Amino acid sequence: MPVAAGELGLFAIARTDPDRPAVVDVAGRSVSFAQLAERANQLSHAFRSLGLRPGDCVAAVVHNGLPFFELRLATWQSGLYFTPINHHLAEPEIGYIAENCEADLVVVDAVLTARCGPALDAAGIPQRMRFAVGGSPGWRDYEELFNGQPRTEPPERTAGELMLYTSGTTGRPKGVRRALTGREPQVAPHYLDFMQRLDIEPGRGVHLVLSPLYHAAPGAFAFIGLNFGHTVVLSERANPEQVLQLVQEHRVTSTFTVPTVLHRLLRLPAEVRDRYDTSSLRSVVHAGAPCPVEVKRRCIEWLGPVLTEFYGATEGSVTAVRSEEWLARPGTVGYPLSAAEVQILDEQGEPLPAGEVGAVYFRSGITGIEYFKDPDKTAAARHGELITVGDIGYLDDEGWLFLCDRRTDLILSGGVNIYPAEVEAALLAHPEVADAAVVGVPDEEWGQSVLAIVQPAPDAADGLVERLGEHCRERLAGFKVPRRIELHPNLPRTDTGKLLRRELRAPHWGG
Repeated sequence: MPVAAGELGLFAIARTDPDRPAVVDVAGRSVSFAQLAERANQLSHAFRSLGLRPGDCVAAVVHNGLPFFELRLATWQSGLYFTPINHHLAEPEIGYIAENCEADLVVVDAVLTARCGPALDAAGIPQRMRFAVGGSPGWRDYEELFNGQPRTEPPERTAGELMLYTSGTTGRPKGVRRALTGREPQVAPHYLDFMQRLDIEPGRGVHLVLSPLYHAAPGAFAFIGLNFGHTVVLSERANPEQVLQLVQEHRVTSTFTVPTVLHRLLRLPAEVRDRYDTSSLRSVVHAGAPCPVEVKRRCIEWLGPVLTEFYGATEGSVTAVRSEEWLARPGTVGYPLSAAEVQILDEQGEPLPAGEVGAVYFRSGITGIEYFKDPDKTAAARHGELITVGDIGYLDDEGWLFLCDRRTDLILSGGVNIYPAEVEAALLAHPEVADAAVVGVPDEEWGQSVLAIVQPAPDAADGLVERLGEHCRERLAGFKVPRRIELHPNLPRTDTGKLLRRELRAPHWGG
């Protein structure tokens, strides 16, 4: 019998099955649904006592752990926006997001306070609204938020929203903001359809987290899993064999990952893979980067028809596909969800017939999406009610979506988005750089890696490549730093100054 959205939710499960394990952290410590609900309730009361009101924002720079879920749940039932910030980002990047999202309160892991302190100074976050998990000199202890607060649900519960940041081609991250509904928090109906299409059902499942929760998909699958009644098992940088160990130990039923992890699992010797019992798996969801057809086919042969895939972005999920459906149409990223629409448009915004390649525009089940404080970018991405994130693809005769190019300039490395303009801006800040271009090149392990092509200034000295590497490491998160830097006398540009990236990519991609 189908489960209605209103019958789901961590807080409801905490009342009906309080002792069920909700989260198992990276150290193996378990917290029950009732314990997690009480902590979230205490945080909700604390937010109200500190003056936060619906529409305000809480930001967090934390590793995978209980505080992420406590904050996510508390903001969800308090009408607040929650912005998790990538803890790998450099100080200026953290400061920009904290300021742009208009964070009213920020929670940071103690080991990150040295980097985050100056960033929050620059963002204008007052000291009294900064909290450190584990305590740190000059910061308020995160546990202060719980002291003396009731464990009961707060009055006037109203749904909050997640506001994530996704980089843009201008190099500045943009906040994807959804309008608040004003209704009580509950699992949105379109999530029920989305999860069902990925073979994830409500009940006593176990969801394994393999990626940082600040990313859109890992955080969403873990949060929905909790609200479906699943136990969420956290990991941090698990190697391929450890992934299999966790699946066997916890009888994992679902997980989300990226093709790079699938590729690494397949590289394990067959005798190592066969050592572990993976029969509990019902859905191994992947997305975030193109998955080579042969890699996916081999994974299905090994694990069975449990591989599922979806297409979407921070702006919303659009399509889904099960193993059997994919095997009938190798390479597809899925068929539109019931609340979604996909169109392929030409450069004039006109719909293209089946089989013709164009820009992928979509409408997901989520309405009221905007790029926060950037109406121009919002308008540029829209075509009526449809939105695009710059992907190129086509629909077949039956409406199944195939992608040809994830984005024209975007570099996808291990499922993480890297935007060339941001790296180029850092390179161009160096006095010995006259011009710079960044492109993605094939990488057997990561899918793509970052190549920087630099035109030195006339007075550049020897050893520039090493100095630029250090220069980038000071300004960018590690995953954005170029793996390789090449020096060229001139970069190809049009008469109007537009960089001809295709000429730089061609030697590496066979034309």
